[in-house]
Amino acid sequence: MKALVYNGPEKLDYQDFPNPSPKEGEVLIQIALCGICGSDMHAYLGHDERRPAPLILGHEVTGTIVSGAKTGQRVAVNPLVPCGECAACQRKQENLCPNRQIISMPPREGGFADYVAMPVGNLVDVPDHVPDSTAALVEPIACGWHAVRLGIRALGDFWNGARALVIGGGAIGTGAALALKAQGISEVSVVEPNSQRAAFLEKSIGLKVLTPEQAEAEQPFDLIIDGVGYAATRQMASASVRPGGVIAHIGLGSGESGLDIRRMTLQEITFIGTYTYTAEDFRETAKAMFDGRLGALDWVEIRPLSKGATAFADLRAGQVASPKILLKPDTTGDKNV
Repeated sequence: MKALVYNGPEKLDYQDFPNPSPKEGEVLIQIALCGICGSDMHAYLGHDERRPAPLILGHEVTGTIVSGAKTGQRVAVNPLVPCGECAACQRKQENLCPNRQIISMPPREGGFADYVAMPVGNLVDVPDHVPDSTAALVEPIACGWHAVRLGIRALGDFWNGARALVIGGGAIGTGAALALKAQGISEVSVVEPNSQRAAFLEKSIGLKVLTPEQAEAEQPFDLIIDGVGYAATRQMASASVRPGGVIAHIGLGSGESGLDIRRMTLQEITFIGTYTYTAEDFRETAKAMFDGRLGALDWVEIRPLSKGATAFADLRAGQVASPKILLKPDTTGDKNV
């Protein structure tokens, strides 16, 4: 098969690669689309020791089963493969399984390729009316869905009528904003300093977008989702949340500093670190998306997998307005892409 292979910092090559071999309980999926995630970008820059070269990156996958059970079925792929036996798995917190695997990390190759092998239990059927470009967004939006669920639970009796602020207008932040609305919080603002992307979010998706200065003028907020995860965004979250409010931190930009621990302690601010999603969150996100509760979800840009290296370079240069680039294998057809 053909694959976009990470061969070292800022080096991606479109090349031949061995086809995956499904194990017992797994099926082979012909990939229709795979999204570029921030974690892929970290690996591309050489900042993720968990993803050593050579490796096929990519975990935001949709495609069609071509061998094994349910051949011909279109599916969205949950890339997290838990052990199913540990205490976390027994609590239905599969995202916290200490033995979990994920495609795009050894020993599992990722989705920037023609094919991927996955366990049947990691797949959600995609209805005929749902295009591939929507199904490919289940994984990133599930991250925001999970964060919103945890944030609302932490607000407790005070969540109804809450004001929410999402920091970052990429796919994670955009998905979190839409998940907030789908889960019952109507007053949602997004902070996005990139003027090109901010205009896109406003005109194409209908989100309320603020500059950092405008967000400061409108604080405090009851619930803040940090979809970026740098010191500056944690500092913004710490300053912008109301006393007794909640910060859900989902971004993995950098782990150094930013939180105002003194203010969080004195004003009883809840901080939640949130990682990916549970299997149930993934299914609930897919259902909400397929039912139309998160809107049109047509805010993606699709590029050929063979041109993936250019897509990564454009993302790094800040030259992409849409929240998400999806890479389409050159050998794959589409379903209403």
